[in-house]
Amino acid sequence: QYTLSEAGEHYLAGLLRHARGMAVFCTPTANGFGRFRPNALAPQSVLWGRDNRGAMLRVVGECGDNGTRIENRIGEPAANPYLYLAAQIHAGLDGLGGKLTAPPATDSPYGTAHELLPTSLGEALDALRADSTLCEAFGLPFIHYYERLKRSELARFDAAEDKDDFQRREYFSRF
Repeated sequence: QYTLSEAGEHYLAGLLRHARGMAVFCTPTANGFGRFRPNALAPQSVLWGRDNRGAMLRVVGECGDNGTRIENRIGEPAANPYLYLAAQIHAGLDGLGGKLTAPPATDSPYGTAHELLPTSLGEALDALRADSTLCEAFGLPFIHYYERLKRSELARFDAAEDKDDFQRREYFSRF
């Protein structure tokens, strides 16, 4: 018995293919990347697992079960839900359109050698810029605007002597 339908597998494969590129929409703050470390019940690698909280994509349920779902675990509460979902939709549709095949599920997300998720806001912005599918889907004018906004935020973060104080001032009033 399969965990996902054929279409579900293609969609999941698209999410994996574009995981690094969409990370900045799912985790848009410098602080958010601190979660991506081993054994923190947060993902650090581009992989999926069945009901596995350490996997980037957690598949819960079985094919044919109405409650079956794919949970993308790289998001943080500060993410813009419209950008977060748009990135996932475009990534998943690329998987469907290309009939991409997902790799096997993992049972040990911290003990396997898979491609790593970005570990910083700057690395996530670089990954987005390198993802031509997402850049085309969102449009280059928006990508340039978003990157400029986030690079400015990153420069302020890097210049701050007290990172915790910066994050409180920068984010608490907004989120």
